[in-house]
Amino acid sequence: MQNIVPMTRNFLELRLGQSLTLTPALQQSIRLLQLSTLDLEAEVARALAENPLLEQEGEGLQDPGALGSTVRVGEVFEGVTAPSDESQVDSEVPANSGSDYEQSFERERLEFSSESRHSRDDDMPDRPEAARESNLREYLLGQLGTTRLSERDAAIVALLIEELNEDGFLASPLEEIIDWMSPELGLELDDFRMALKFLQSLDPPGVGARDLAECLDLQLQFADPDRLPEVKDKELLALARRLCQHLSILATGNMTKLRETLRCDTELLRRAHALIVRLNPRPGSPWNKPAADFAVPDVIVRKTRKGWEAHLNEAVMPKLRVNAMYAEALGSPRGGANSALHGQLQEARWMIRNVAQRFETILRVSQVIVAHQQNFFNKGWEAVRPLTLKDVALELGMHESTISRATTQKYMVTPFGTLELKRFFSTGLSTEGGEATSSTAVQTRIQTLIRQEDRSRPLSDSQLVTLLDKDGITIARRTVAKYREQMRIPTAPLRKSQAGAG
Repeated sequence: MQNIVPMTRNFLELRLGQSLTLTPALQQSIRLLQLSTLDLEAEVARALAENPLLEQEGEGLQDPGALGSTVRVGEVFEGVTAPSDESQVDSEVPANSGSDYEQSFERERLEFSSESRHSRDDDMPDRPEAARESNLREYLLGQLGTTRLSERDAAIVALLIEELNEDGFLASPLEEIIDWMSPELGLELDDFRMALKFLQSLDPPGVGARDLAECLDLQLQFADPDRLPEVKDKELLALARRLCQHLSILATGNMTKLRETLRCDTELLRRAHALIVRLNPRPGSPWNKPAADFAVPDVIVRKTRKGWEAHLNEAVMPKLRVNAMYAEALGSPRGGANSALHGQLQEARWMIRNVAQRFETILRVSQVIVAHQQNFFNKGWEAVRPLTLKDVALELGMHESTISRATTQKYMVTPFGTLELKRFFSTGLSTEGGEATSSTAVQTRIQTLIRQEDRSRPLSDSQLVTLLDKDGITIARRTVAKYREQMRIPTAPLRKSQAGAG
Protein backbone atom coordinates (compact mmCIF):
# COMPACT_ATOMS: atom_id res chain seq x y z
CA MET A 1 0.00 0.00 0.00
CA GLN A 2 1.43 3.32 -1.00
CA ASN A 3 1.77 5.99 1.72
CA ILE A 4 0.12 9.28 0.90
CA VAL A 5 2.07 12.22 2.24
CA PRO A 6 -0.04 15.34 2.71
CA MET A 7 1.29 18.34 0.89
CA THR A 8 1.99 21.60 2.70
CA ARG A 9 0.97 24.79 1.03
CA ASN A 10 2.48 28.21 1.55
CA PHE A 11 0.01 31.05 1.67
CA LEU A 12 -0.20 34.71 2.58
CA GLU A 13 -2.52 36.00 5.27
CA LEU A 14 -3.52 39.60 5.97
CA ARG A 15 -4.23 40.57 9.54
CA LEU A 16 -5.44 43.86 10.95
CA GLY A 17 -4.04 45.03 14.27
CA GLN A 18 -3.42 48.07 16.43
CA SER A 19 0.18 49.25 16.78
CA LEU A 20 1.17 50.91 20.04
CA THR A 21 3.91 53.33 19.06
CA LEU A 22 5.22 56.63 20.31
CA THR A 23 6.99 58.58 17.59
CA PRO A 24 10.41 60.10 18.33
CA ALA A 25 8.92 63.56 17.72
CA LEU A 26 6.23 62.99 20.32
CA GLN A 27 8.76 61.61 22.80
CA GLN A 28 10.79 64.77 22.32
CA SER A 29 7.79 67.10 22.76
CA ILE A 30 6.84 65.38 26.03
CA ARG A 31 10.42 65.58 27.28
CA LEU A 32 10.85 69.24 26.35
CA LEU A 33 7.63 70.20 28.09
CA GLN A 34 8.74 68.77 31.42
CA LEU A 35 12.23 70.33 31.28
CA SER A 36 13.07 73.41 33.29
CA THR A 37 14.33 76.47 31.42
CA LEU A 38 17.93 75.70 32.35
CA ASP A 39 17.56 72.07 31.26
CA LEU A 40 15.95 73.20 28.01
CA GLU A 41 18.92 75.47 27.36
CA ALA A 42 21.26 72.49 27.80
CA GLU A 43 19.07 70.32 25.53
CA VAL A 44 19.04 72.96 22.80
CA ALA A 45 22.82 73.42 23.10
CA ARG A 46 23.28 69.67 22.66
CA ALA A 47 21.03 69.65 19.59
CA LEU A 48 22.93 72.58 18.06
CA ALA A 49 26.24 70.82 18.61
CA GLU A 50 25.05 67.54 17.06
CA ASN A 51 22.89 68.77 14.18
CA PRO A 52 24.47 70.97 11.47
CA LEU A 53 21.01 71.63 9.99
CA LEU A 54 19.91 73.43 13.16
CA GLU A 55 21.28 76.85 14.05
CA GLN A 56 20.59 79.89 16.17
CA GLU A 57 19.55 83.20 14.70
CA GLY A 58 22.56 85.12 13.47
CA GLU A 59 24.73 82.02 12.89
CA GLY A 60 25.89 80.68 9.54
CA LEU A 61 25.71 82.11 6.03
CA GLN A 62 22.00 82.65 5.87
CA ASP A 63 20.13 84.19 2.98
CA PRO A 64 17.83 86.72 4.70
CA GLY A 65 15.10 85.99 2.20
CA ALA A 66 15.18 82.22 2.52
CA LEU A 67 14.56 80.42 5.83
CA GLY A 68 15.56 82.79 8.54
CA SER A 69 12.37 83.24 10.56
CA THR A 70 13.02 83.22 14.28
CA VAL A 71 11.09 80.65 16.29
CA ARG A 72 8.61 82.34 18.56
CA VAL A 73 5.31 81.21 19.96
CA GLY A 74 2.76 81.36 17.18
CA GLU A 75 5.22 81.31 14.28
CA VAL A 76 7.38 78.58 12.83
CA PHE A 77 9.47 79.22 9.75
CA GLU A 78 7.68 80.90 6.97
CA GLY A 79 9.39 79.99 3.73
CA VAL A 80 10.73 76.58 4.75
CA THR A 81 10.03 73.88 2.18
CA ALA A 82 7.58 71.49 3.82
CA PRO A 83 8.72 67.92 4.45
CA SER A 84 7.03 65.22 2.41
CA ASP A 85 5.98 63.07 5.40
CA GLU A 86 3.97 63.37 8.60
CA SER A 87 6.68 65.51 10.18
CA GLN A 88 5.50 68.50 8.16
CA VAL A 89 5.82 71.78 10.02
CA ASP A 90 3.08 74.30 9.41
CA SER A 91 4.15 77.78 8.46
CA GLU A 92 2.35 79.00 11.52
CA VAL A 93 1.57 77.38 14.86
CA PRO A 94 -2.22 77.60 15.24
CA ALA A 95 -3.74 79.34 18.21
CA ASN A 96 -4.79 76.01 19.65
CA SER A 97 -1.41 74.34 19.22
CA GLY A 98 -1.45 73.33 22.86
CA SER A 99 -4.64 71.36 22.17
CA ASP A 100 -3.08 69.78 19.06
CA TYR A 101 -0.13 68.81 21.18
CA GLU A 102 -2.46 67.23 23.73
CA GLN A 103 -4.45 65.36 21.09
CA SER A 104 -1.25 63.99 19.61
CA PHE A 105 -0.11 62.93 23.04
CA GLU A 106 -3.36 61.11 23.81
CA ARG A 107 -3.45 59.53 20.36
CA GLU A 108 0.09 58.21 20.36
CA ARG A 109 1.17 58.04 24.00
CA LEU A 110 0.85 54.20 24.16
CA GLU A 111 4.12 53.43 22.46
CA PHE A 112 7.03 51.30 23.22
CA SER A 113 8.56 49.96 20.04
CA SER A 114 10.79 46.91 20.31
CA GLU A 115 13.68 48.88 18.86
CA SER A 116 13.46 51.59 21.52
CA ARG A 117 13.03 49.03 24.30
CA HIS A 118 15.90 46.75 23.36
CA SER A 119 18.22 49.65 22.55
CA ARG A 120 18.23 50.43 26.28
CA ASP A 121 19.92 47.15 27.15
CA ASP A 122 23.36 48.44 26.25
CA ASP A 123 22.73 51.63 28.17
CA MET A 124 22.15 49.87 31.48
CA PRO A 125 25.11 50.57 33.77
CA ASP A 126 26.88 47.84 35.67
CA ARG A 127 26.32 49.53 39.02
CA PRO A 128 22.94 50.55 40.39
CA GLU A 129 24.56 53.68 41.77
CA ALA A 130 25.33 54.84 38.24
CA ALA A 131 21.75 54.18 37.15
CA ARG A 132 20.47 56.54 39.81
CA GLU A 133 22.21 59.43 38.07
CA SER A 134 19.40 59.40 35.45
CA ASN A 135 15.86 60.47 36.15
CA LEU A 136 13.28 58.08 37.58
CA ARG A 137 11.50 57.60 34.26
CA GLU A 138 14.69 56.55 32.45
CA TYR A 139 15.70 54.32 35.35
CA LEU A 140 12.37 52.46 35.21
CA LEU A 141 12.35 52.24 31.41
CA GLY A 142 15.88 50.84 31.59
CA GLN A 143 14.63 48.02 33.81
CA LEU A 144 11.62 47.48 31.54
CA GLY A 145 13.93 47.14 28.55
CA THR A 146 15.62 44.10 30.10
CA THR A 147 12.38 42.13 30.52
CA ARG A 148 10.66 39.65 28.21
CA LEU A 149 7.28 41.32 28.27
CA SER A 150 5.34 41.39 25.03
CA GLU A 151 5.42 44.67 23.16
CA ARG A 152 1.77 45.28 24.06
CA ASP A 153 2.30 44.69 27.80
CA ALA A 154 5.50 46.75 27.80
CA ALA A 155 3.63 49.62 26.16
CA ILE A 156 1.06 49.65 28.96
CA VAL A 157 3.78 49.59 31.63
CA ALA A 158 5.58 52.44 29.83
CA LEU A 159 2.35 54.45 29.83
CA LEU A 160 2.00 53.99 33.60
CA ILE A 161 5.62 55.09 34.05
CA GLU A 162 4.78 58.31 32.21
CA GLU A 163 1.95 58.91 34.71
CA LEU A 164 4.18 58.78 37.80
CA ASN A 165 4.66 62.03 39.68
CA GLU A 166 8.02 63.23 40.98
CA ASP A 167 7.58 61.22 44.21
CA GLY A 168 7.04 57.99 42.27
CA PHE A 169 3.28 57.74 42.89
CA LEU A 170 0.74 56.97 40.15
CA ALA A 171 -0.85 60.35 39.49
CA SER A 172 -4.09 59.14 37.88
CA PRO A 173 -6.50 56.29 38.73
CA LEU A 174 -6.39 53.27 36.42
CA GLU A 175 -10.05 53.76 35.59
CA GLU A 176 -9.27 57.26 34.33
CA ILE A 177 -6.21 56.17 32.36
CA ILE A 178 -8.15 53.49 30.48
CA ASP A 179 -10.75 56.10 29.51
CA TRP A 180 -8.05 57.89 27.49
CA MET A 181 -7.55 54.82 25.31
CA SER A 182 -9.35 54.18 22.06
CA PRO A 183 -11.88 51.33 22.36
CA GLU A 184 -10.37 49.89 19.19
CA LEU A 185 -7.26 48.92 21.14
CA GLY A 186 -9.29 46.37 23.08
CA LEU A 187 -7.64 47.22 26.40
CA GLU A 188 -9.33 46.23 29.64
CA LEU A 189 -8.90 47.31 33.24
CA ASP A 190 -7.27 43.98 34.09
CA ASP A 191 -4.53 44.75 31.55
CA PHE A 192 -3.65 47.90 33.47
CA ARG A 193 -3.91 46.16 36.83
CA MET A 194 -1.39 43.53 35.73
CA ALA A 195 0.87 46.23 34.26
CA LEU A 196 0.71 48.20 37.52
CA LYS A 197 1.57 45.07 39.50
CA PHE A 198 4.64 44.60 37.31
CA LEU A 199 5.62 48.27 37.68
CA GLN A 200 5.35 48.00 41.46
CA SER A 201 7.80 45.09 41.41
CA LEU A 202 10.54 47.30 39.94
CA ASP A 203 13.18 49.23 41.87
CA PRO A 204 12.83 51.44 43.89
CA PRO A 205 10.43 49.62 46.23
CA GLY A 206 7.17 51.52 46.59
CA VAL A 207 7.18 52.99 43.08
CA GLY A 208 3.81 53.02 41.33
CA ALA A 209 1.82 53.21 44.57
CA ARG A 210 -1.54 54.95 44.53
CA ASP A 211 -1.36 56.23 48.09
CA LEU A 212 1.01 56.33 51.04
CA ALA A 213 -0.37 53.16 52.65
CA GLU A 214 0.25 51.15 49.48
CA CYS A 215 3.70 52.73 49.06
CA LEU A 216 4.85 51.68 52.54
CA ASP A 217 3.29 48.23 52.19
CA LEU A 218 5.12 47.66 48.89
CA GLN A 219 8.41 48.63 50.52
CA LEU A 220 7.81 46.08 53.25
CA GLN A 221 6.75 43.46 50.73
CA PHE A 222 9.89 43.91 48.60
CA ALA A 223 12.23 44.93 51.43
CA ASP A 224 15.92 44.03 51.23
CA PRO A 225 16.73 41.97 54.37
CA ASP A 226 20.31 43.25 54.30
CA ARG A 227 19.11 46.85 54.61
CA LEU A 228 16.13 46.13 56.83
CA PRO A 229 16.99 43.00 58.84
CA GLU A 230 13.81 43.49 60.89
CA VAL A 231 11.73 42.06 58.03
CA LYS A 232 13.19 38.63 58.74
CA ASP A 233 10.87 38.56 61.76
CA LYS A 234 7.65 37.33 60.11
CA GLU A 235 5.41 38.40 62.99
CA LEU A 236 6.92 41.90 63.03
CA LEU A 237 6.64 42.20 59.24
CA ALA A 238 2.99 41.13 59.26
CA LEU A 239 2.15 43.67 61.97
CA ALA A 240 3.99 46.46 60.15
CA ARG A 241 2.03 45.74 56.96
CA ARG A 242 -1.24 45.83 58.92
CA LEU A 243 -0.13 49.08 60.55
CA CYS A 244 0.18 50.65 57.07
CA GLN A 245 -3.60 50.38 56.76
CA HIS A 246 -4.12 52.53 59.87
CA LEU A 247 -1.89 55.52 59.13
CA SER A 248 -4.63 57.98 60.09
CA ILE A 249 -4.61 56.64 63.65
CA LEU A 250 -0.81 56.46 63.67
CA ALA A 251 -0.65 60.15 62.69
CA THR A 252 -2.56 61.10 65.84
CA GLY A 253 0.03 59.39 68.03
CA ASN A 254 -2.71 57.45 69.86
CA MET A 255 -0.75 54.24 70.39
CA THR A 256 -3.35 52.90 72.83
CA LYS A 257 -6.05 52.99 70.16
CA LEU A 258 -3.64 51.42 67.67
CA ARG A 259 -2.80 48.62 70.06
CA GLU A 260 -6.49 47.94 70.63
CA THR A 261 -7.26 48.05 66.91
CA LEU A 262 -4.40 45.75 65.93
CA ARG A 263 -4.67 43.59 69.06
CA CYS A 264 -0.95 43.43 69.69
CA ASP A 265 1.38 44.06 72.61
CA THR A 266 3.07 47.42 73.15
CA GLU A 267 6.63 46.29 72.43
CA LEU A 268 5.79 44.65 69.12
CA LEU A 269 3.80 47.73 68.08
CA ARG A 270 6.73 49.97 68.99
CA ARG A 271 9.08 47.88 66.83
CA ALA A 272 6.61 47.87 63.92
CA HIS A 273 6.32 51.66 64.18
CA ALA A 274 10.11 52.00 64.21
CA LEU A 275 10.31 49.84 61.07
CA ILE A 276 7.78 51.98 59.19
CA VAL A 277 9.64 55.17 60.17
CA ARG A 278 12.71 53.80 58.33
CA LEU A 279 10.78 53.53 55.04
CA ASN A 280 10.78 56.21 52.35
CA PRO A 281 7.38 57.91 51.87
CA ARG A 282 8.64 59.35 48.58
CA PRO A 283 10.39 56.56 46.63
CA GLY A 284 11.11 58.89 43.71
CA SER A 285 12.96 61.43 45.87
CA PRO A 286 16.50 60.13 45.11
CA TRP A 287 15.97 61.21 41.50
CA ASN A 288 14.54 64.63 42.33
CA LYS A 289 16.89 67.49 41.68
CA PRO A 290 17.56 69.76 44.62
CA ALA A 291 15.97 73.18 44.48
CA ALA A 292 18.09 75.65 42.56
CA ASP A 293 19.55 78.64 44.32
CA PHE A 294 17.94 80.78 41.65
CA ALA A 295 15.17 80.35 39.13
CA VAL A 296 14.92 81.60 35.57
CA PRO A 297 11.35 82.80 34.95
CA ASP A 298 9.44 81.45 31.96
CA VAL A 299 6.55 83.90 32.40
CA ILE A 300 6.30 87.54 33.43
CA VAL A 301 3.05 88.96 34.82
CA ARG A 302 2.30 92.59 33.99
CA LYS A 303 -0.56 94.84 35.04
CA THR A 304 -2.59 96.36 32.22
CA ARG A 305 -5.85 98.27 31.98
CA LYS A 306 -7.63 94.92 31.69
CA GLY A 307 -5.94 93.54 34.80
CA TRP A 308 -2.96 91.25 35.29
CA GLU A 309 -1.78 89.39 32.19
CA ALA A 310 0.82 86.67 31.58
CA HIS A 311 3.55 87.10 28.96
CA LEU A 312 6.37 84.78 28.00
CA ASN A 313 9.88 85.80 28.95
CA GLU A 314 11.29 86.10 25.44
CA ALA A 315 14.83 86.22 26.81
CA VAL A 316 14.69 82.47 27.56
CA MET A 317 13.06 81.43 24.28
CA PRO A 318 15.62 79.77 21.96
CA LYS A 319 15.76 81.52 18.59
CA LEU A 320 16.29 78.58 16.25
CA ARG A 321 16.03 78.01 12.52
CA VAL A 322 16.98 75.54 9.82
CA ASN A 323 20.21 76.29 7.93
CA ALA A 324 18.87 77.38 4.54
CA MET A 325 21.92 76.59 2.45
CA TYR A 326 22.22 73.03 3.75
CA ALA A 327 18.49 72.40 3.39
CA GLU A 328 18.39 73.63 -0.22
CA ALA A 329 21.52 71.68 -1.16
CA LEU A 330 20.00 68.42 0.10
CA GLY A 331 17.15 68.52 -2.36
CA SER A 332 14.32 66.00 -2.25
CA PRO A 333 14.59 63.02 0.14
CA ARG A 334 12.99 60.79 -2.53
CA GLY A 335 16.34 60.42 -4.29
CA GLY A 336 17.72 58.31 -1.46
CA ALA A 337 21.00 60.24 -1.27
CA ASN A 338 22.20 61.84 1.95
CA SER A 339 19.60 59.99 4.00
CA ALA A 340 21.46 60.75 7.24
CA LEU A 341 21.36 64.50 6.55
CA HIS A 342 17.69 64.31 5.61
CA GLY A 343 17.11 62.66 8.98
CA GLN A 344 18.90 65.53 10.70
CA LEU A 345 16.80 68.01 8.75
CA GLN A 346 13.67 66.31 10.02
CA GLU A 347 15.04 66.31 13.59
CA ALA A 348 15.80 70.03 13.28
CA ARG A 349 12.21 70.70 12.27
CA TRP A 350 10.96 68.55 15.17
CA MET A 351 13.06 70.56 17.60
CA ILE A 352 11.79 73.84 16.20
CA ARG A 353 8.14 72.78 16.35
CA ASN A 354 8.37 71.18 19.77
CA VAL A 355 10.15 74.14 21.36
CA ALA A 356 7.41 76.42 20.02
CA GLN A 357 4.71 74.07 21.32
CA ARG A 358 6.41 73.90 24.73
CA PHE A 359 6.27 77.66 25.21
CA GLU A 360 2.76 77.88 23.75
CA THR A 361 1.53 75.30 26.28
CA ILE A 362 3.27 77.06 29.19
CA LEU A 363 1.77 80.39 28.12
CA ARG A 364 -1.78 79.03 27.81
CA VAL A 365 -1.57 77.37 31.22
CA SER A 366 -0.12 80.55 32.75
CA GLN A 367 -2.88 82.66 31.25
CA VAL A 368 -5.53 80.47 32.89
CA ILE A 369 -3.71 80.64 36.24
CA VAL A 370 -3.42 84.43 36.10
CA ALA A 371 -7.06 84.81 35.06
CA HIS A 372 -8.17 82.73 38.07
CA GLN A 373 -5.78 84.35 40.55
CA GLN A 374 -6.28 88.07 39.85
CA ASN A 375 -6.87 88.76 43.56
CA PHE A 376 -3.54 87.20 44.49
CA PHE A 377 -1.60 89.65 42.33
CA ASN A 378 -3.34 92.51 44.12
CA LYS A 379 -3.44 91.26 47.72
CA GLY A 380 -1.08 88.29 48.16
CA TRP A 381 -1.38 84.72 49.38
CA GLU A 382 -4.43 85.27 51.57
CA ALA A 383 -6.42 86.01 48.41
CA VAL A 384 -5.45 82.86 46.50
CA ARG A 385 -8.50 81.11 45.05
CA PRO A 386 -8.96 77.32 44.91
CA LEU A 387 -7.49 75.95 41.68
CA THR A 388 -6.55 72.38 40.72
CA LEU A 389 -4.77 70.75 37.81
CA LYS A 390 -8.11 69.31 36.77
CA ASP A 391 -9.68 72.79 36.59
CA VAL A 392 -7.00 74.04 34.21
CA ALA A 393 -7.06 70.79 32.21
CA LEU A 394 -10.81 71.04 31.65
CA GLU A 395 -10.61 74.68 30.60
CA LEU A 396 -7.83 74.02 28.07
CA GLY A 397 -9.03 70.61 26.89
CA MET A 398 -5.82 68.94 28.03
CA HIS A 399 -5.02 66.13 30.44
CA GLU A 400 -3.89 66.76 34.00
CA SER A 401 -0.51 65.13 33.34
CA THR A 402 0.19 67.73 30.63
CA ILE A 403 -0.71 70.55 33.03
CA SER A 404 1.56 68.98 35.65
CA ARG A 405 4.49 68.87 33.22
CA ALA A 406 3.84 72.44 32.10
CA THR A 407 3.92 73.78 35.68
CA THR A 408 6.73 71.76 37.26
CA GLN A 409 9.99 73.74 37.46
CA LYS A 410 8.38 76.58 35.48
CA TYR A 411 8.52 79.99 37.16
CA MET A 412 6.55 83.22 37.00
CA VAL A 413 7.65 86.72 37.99
CA THR A 414 4.96 88.26 40.23
CA PRO A 415 4.70 91.29 42.54
CA PHE A 416 5.44 88.84 45.37
CA GLY A 417 8.56 87.30 43.89
CA THR A 418 9.45 84.61 41.38
CA LEU A 419 7.16 81.65 42.05
CA GLU A 420 6.80 78.15 40.64
CA LEU A 421 3.55 77.76 38.73
CA LYS A 422 2.61 74.76 40.86
CA ARG A 423 2.29 77.02 43.91
CA PHE A 424 -0.93 78.47 42.54
CA PHE A 425 -2.73 75.14 42.80
CA SER A 426 -4.64 74.32 45.97
CA THR A 427 -7.86 72.65 47.01
CA GLY A 428 -10.92 74.56 48.15
CA LEU A 429 -12.52 74.94 51.59
CA SER A 430 -16.00 76.25 52.30
CA THR A 431 -16.50 79.53 54.10
CA GLU A 432 -19.41 80.81 56.14
CA GLY A 433 -20.75 82.82 53.23
CA GLY A 434 -20.87 79.77 50.98
CA GLU A 435 -17.85 80.87 48.94
CA ALA A 436 -14.72 78.74 48.63
CA THR A 437 -11.27 79.70 49.84
CA SER A 438 -8.06 77.91 48.98
CA SER A 439 -5.99 75.77 51.31
CA THR A 440 -3.05 78.06 50.53
CA ALA A 441 -5.00 81.10 51.76
CA VAL A 442 -5.94 79.22 54.95
CA GLN A 443 -2.31 78.23 55.55
CA THR A 444 -1.26 81.84 55.08
CA ARG A 445 -3.88 82.94 57.60
CA ILE A 446 -2.67 80.31 60.11
CA GLN A 447 0.88 81.51 59.63
CA THR A 448 -0.18 85.11 60.23
CA LEU A 449 -2.07 84.21 63.43
CA ILE A 450 0.91 82.31 64.81
CA ARG A 451 3.27 85.14 63.90
CA GLN A 452 1.09 87.57 65.87
CA GLU A 453 0.56 85.31 68.93
CA ASP A 454 1.89 85.94 72.42
CA ARG A 455 5.03 83.82 72.50
CA SER A 456 4.57 83.07 76.17
CA ARG A 457 1.03 81.80 75.48
CA PRO A 458 1.11 80.32 71.97
CA LEU A 459 -2.11 79.36 70.21
CA SER A 460 -3.14 75.73 70.27
CA ASP A 461 -4.64 74.07 67.20
CA SER A 462 -8.09 74.28 68.81
CA GLN A 463 -7.66 78.02 69.40
CA LEU A 464 -6.59 78.45 65.79
CA VAL A 465 -9.80 76.66 64.72
CA THR A 466 -11.83 79.17 66.77
CA LEU A 467 -10.04 82.18 65.29
CA LEU A 468 -10.44 80.87 61.76
CA ASP A 469 -14.12 80.30 62.42
CA LYS A 470 -14.44 84.00 63.30
CA ASP A 471 -12.99 84.73 59.86
CA GLY A 472 -15.78 82.61 58.36
CA ILE A 473 -13.51 79.62 57.67
CA THR A 474 -14.89 76.35 59.01
CA ILE A 475 -12.09 73.83 59.40
CA ALA A 476 -11.38 70.76 61.54
CA ARG A 477 -8.64 70.74 64.18
CA ARG A 478 -6.84 67.85 62.46
CA THR A 479 -6.76 69.89 59.24
CA VAL A 480 -5.19 72.82 61.09
CA ALA A 481 -2.61 70.41 62.54
CA LYS A 482 -1.90 69.03 59.06
CA TYR A 483 -1.40 72.51 57.59
CA ARG A 484 0.79 73.55 60.52
CA GLU A 485 3.00 70.48 60.03
CA GLN A 486 3.23 71.15 56.28
CA MET A 487 4.55 74.62 57.08
CA ARG A 488 6.96 73.05 59.61
CA ILE A 489 5.54 75.05 62.49
CA PRO A 490 6.01 73.28 65.86
CA THR A 491 3.18 72.53 68.25
CA ALA A 492 2.11 75.15 70.82
CA PRO A 493 4.01 73.48 73.74
CA LEU A 494 7.18 73.27 71.66
CA ARG A 495 6.85 76.89 70.52
CA LYS A 496 6.45 77.91 74.16
CA SER A 497 9.53 75.99 75.20
CA GLN A 498 11.51 77.51 72.33
CA ALA A 499 10.39 80.99 73.40
CA GLY A 500 11.48 80.29 76.98
CA ALA A 501 14.86 79.00 75.79
CA GLY A 502 15.29 82.13 73.70
